[in-house]
This record gives sequence, structure tokens and C-alpha cells, in this order.
Amino acid sequence: MDPILSPHVPELFITLTQRFGLLLAGGFAIMTFAPLDKVGPGRSRPLWATALLVVMFGLFGILGTYTGNFVFQSFANLRAMGVITAGLFGGPVVGAGAGLIAAGHRYLIDVGGFSAVPCGLATLSEGVLAGLVAWRFPERRLDWATALTLGLVGETYHMALVLGLAEPFTEAVELVRVISLPMILINAMGAALFVQALRLQLHFRDLRDSTQARQILSIANRTLSHLRAGLTRASAQATAEIILDETHVAAVALTGGDMVLAHVGAGGDHHMPGFQVRTLATRRVAETGEPLFVRDRDSIGCRQPGCPLTDAIIVPLRKGGEILGCLKLYGTKKRPLDQTRFELAKGLADLFSTQIELEEIGIKNQLIARAEIRRLQAQINPHFLFNSLNTVASFCRTAPGQARDLILDLARYMRRNLDSSRGAIRLSEELEQVRSYLVIEQARFGDRIRADIDLAPGTADWLIPPLLIQPLVENSVRHGILAREEGGLVRLSAHADGDHLLVTVEDDGAGMDDDTRSAILAPAASDLGPHAAQAMQAVHDCPAAVGESLNDGIGARNCNQRLVQMYGPSYAMRIDSEPGRGTRISFRIPRQQLQ
Repeated sequence: MDPILSPHVPELFITLTQRFGLLLAGGFAIMTFAPLDKVGPGRSRPLWATALLVVMFGLFGILGTYTGNFVFQSFANLRAMGVITAGLFGGPVVGAGAGLIAAGHRYLIDVGGFSAVPCGLATLSEGVLAGLVAWRFPERRLDWATALTLGLVGETYHMALVLGLAEPFTEAVELVRVISLPMILINAMGAALFVQALRLQLHFRDLRDSTQARQILSIANRTLSHLRAGLTRASAQATAEIILDETHVAAVALTGGDMVLAHVGAGGDHHMPGFQVRTLATRRVAETGEPLFVRDRDSIGCRQPGCPLTDAIIVPLRKGGEILGCLKLYGTKKRPLDQTRFELAKGLADLFSTQIELEEIGIKNQLIARAEIRRLQAQINPHFLFNSLNTVASFCRTAPGQARDLILDLARYMRRNLDSSRGAIRLSEELEQVRSYLVIEQARFGDRIRADIDLAPGTADWLIPPLLIQPLVENSVRHGILAREEGGLVRLSAHADGDHLLVTVEDDGAGMDDDTRSAILAPAASDLGPHAAQAMQAVHDCPAAVGESLNDGIGARNCNQRLVQMYGPSYAMRIDSEPGRGTRISFRIPRQQLQ
């Protein structure tokens, strides 16, 4: 045999090790680029991300073939480290897809070659096996020891396929003798190191996201008192100064309509409050409602000569479906912006929009004529909001992904719970509100709160008054199961019975005595004792002053009064409860009166 085409085992070790290092460095660098930076391991990801991973790892497997050595009319290659990593990182679909691409390429470049079929089969098998391991044992998907084991087993199987399927057998034996040890060891170590590199990359990303979440919460805490006054020039100026201090960007601006409300930092000599918006990019965001990251002075569209602003992040501020204005972060040559600050700006805009909307709704609540809605909205109090934010902050270090989900649940919960403009809503919408509330409380109290929701088929679109079920679930959680040290279970069920929807909320918590039950079912506040009546009046007159401890029975009583006022005394709630034996509340809603 030609010694150039048939290297000895030590020479093959050296060559594959050198090329493996280059391949590993390139793969790790690629994974840090957007949009791959946002793609993580797991089963739930968009279709485009799965396809992107399949293609990327498939190409990585192809490079593993080309970075190998040509030996005895075959290839000593590094494909396995790519497809094994693909399966562990992306699961069965990504592992099988990447393995198919790499195996197909191996077969096509050597059609009729004596080892083309076994090599292709081995590559596909390694990708599928790694994906199945990740699916069956998700906690081990980025474990270097698992990757090492799969590399050793997969490449040993590869050599066995060559011996069993390649012909002539004598050449297959000679090929395996030369390439088996280098390929088994280098591919196994390569897969282990590649997986560990990806694990570190994800760890650094989580640290970055955690820092960003803490920064958002810090800004929200400092700006909350200012945005209570709505989006005015004074509140915008204070908010912009806080953001500039926290983010250290070149400049921060806030607009309302087509006017600049505040601008602090670079460019403040001509981007001045009280004047119309000067930049074309801001007008574009205000019209489309889509966040924008412009990276050059021309795209910003400022016509002032010598303007120092070179790039900008512009995100809309909303109240419901209306765009109130924009939050803008600006960069200069010395302080350029990046993708991390783009994500930060979008998070801030969502939170500011929620704060503004909460304040607008709070003002509307003072003018609304229906005392029942005002009393329910009074249950959304600062204690719940700040406790929820503290819970989110505690998850930022340990589970940043869950922290982001909790922020979204809190925003949905607050937005829907404070929207008094809606009439009848679908039952499914009310249950989304219930689920958002339960997710937040379960994050706070853990296993002490368990929930079971049973929605019968055909009832999701049934129209009901808003904020009718969620206060009852909240009452069960706060004064039922949380009153017990071990917690408990709250059950919600809804099913149709002819022209009526039957709803039941029950718990296995502390229960209530006869006096409490009678107070909830009493027809008017005058029938309550003097202290309870004063509490009800306090809720009516000053909702923001009411804390969680003042909520005993008020939400349930309010719901009962609304049912009676809308449908008559026969639709009053039924309460079955005894101290220490839980509570069951049930009521009916007629179909015809809501259509």
C-alpha cells in the first residue's frame, strides 16, 4: 500500500486530532451567531429553528468527512462527533435529519465504494440513537459523559458494519485495523467536548438573560412611581434619565404621538422635548408598530448636520391596540448598540406599556359607574404585583426562561383583570386568566398550590361576564388552601346542562363558618357587620389602598351580587363549606341572556 494513502495509526491520530480542534472551534463559533444564539435544546422550538439545526449539523457532518483522511479507498472521518451532538442537542428529528444529510453525502461521493453503505448506515444510526437518548433522558442531553459513551458505542458499531457489509473482507479488515482506534477515540472525545462547549455557551447565554431580566426589573421598580401619572413630559423625562443611568447607552428618548416628550444624552441639542419627531425611523415604528434596530445614520433619518447618533433601537409603547409613542435607545461610534440591548428595549417597552395601561385603567375605574367591577378590580393590589415581581426576580438567576414566562403571565393577568371595558367574554378567555393567576401563585408557593381544571367539550365559547370565575379561584387559594401549612388542591369544572352553563370551584382547604358564608351570600353591604361594611366601602372608594389581607370574602360576595343583579335571585351562588373540610361554590349562567 502507498504510505501516503495508508498512514499508520499514530499518524492518523495526529492528523484527526488537529482537524478535530479546528472543526470544534468553528462549530462553537457558529452557535454564538444570531439566530442560532436563541435556539436551545429541548422539544419545543419553532419549525424554522428545527430546520436550521438540521441543516447546520448536517453541514457540520459533511465537513467531518472532508476534514478526515483518505485511507484504503475509504475515509477516516469526524462525522460522528457532529451527528451525535446534533441528536443530543436537538432531539430525534434533528439527529435523524443531520445524520441523513451527512450519510447521504458520504454515499454520494463514493457510490459503489466498498465502505460507502456501512459508513452511511453508521452515521444515520448515530444521529438517530443520540436523538432518542435525548428524548428519553432529557436531563442528559448536554452531558459530556453521555456524548462520550455514544461516540464509543456508535463508532464501534460503525467498525462492525464495515466488517460485516464491506467487500472484499480482507480489505475491510485492513481498513478497520488502521482507522478503528483513531476514529473511535477522536470522535468520542470530539462529541464530548462539542457537547460541553454548547453547554457552556448556553450557560453564558442564561447569565446574560438573567442580567437583562434583573436590569429590566430594576428599571421598572425605579420608573413605577413616575409612570403612575401616565405618559407625560415629566414622567417621560424621569423615565429616560433612569434608563440612561441603568443601560449606559449614548442617548434615550421617549415620544408620544408625533412629539418628543424627552431626550437625554447625545444629540440633545437638536432632539429636544416639545418638538415634532425628527427621525424617519421613529415615524415608521409609530405607523407599523414593529420594533426596529437601525444601524446607520441614514436609516435613522435625522437631517441635522453633525448629528452624533449612528444607530438606534426604536420600540413602540402601546395601550391595548393603540400605539401611544416610542421608546428609543441611541448609539454613537464610541457607544454602539447591540442585539442584547435590542432585547432589553423590547422587554422594557412591554413592561412600560403594561404600567401605562394599568394607570389608564386605574383612572377609568374611578369614573366607572358599576361598583361591582370596581370592587373586583380592587383585588389587583400593589402587594400582589410586588410579590409577583419579587418571585420573578428570584427566578432570574436559577431559571431565567421561567422568569420570562412569569413576566408574560403577569402582564396578561394584569391587563385582563383591569380591563373594565369588556362586556361578555368567552369562557376560554376567563380560564386563560385563571391559568395566568395560578402560574404566578404556584411560582410563589410551589407545591402548596395544586390545581385541576376540567372544561367540558363545547363550552369554551360560552359567553360569561368577565372576572366572574377568577376571583373565586383566588379566594380558594388565598383563604382556603394557603390557610393550611401543607396547602391543597383547587378544582374548577364547567359543563353545559341544556341552556345553562354549570360552573363549580372547590378546594380542600380551611373551609368557612356559617357567618362568613352568610356574609358572602348577603344581598347588600348594609347587611354585613360594621367592620365588613367599612371594608367594602374602602374598596369602593380607594382600590389602591386595599391589601391582600382585606380580601376575605369580598371577591366572592361581589361575584354573587353580579349574578343576582344580572339574572335574578334564582341564580345566586351555592356555597357548601365547613371549617377544616374545604369549600365548594357553584353557580349557573343562562345561555339565552348572554346572546
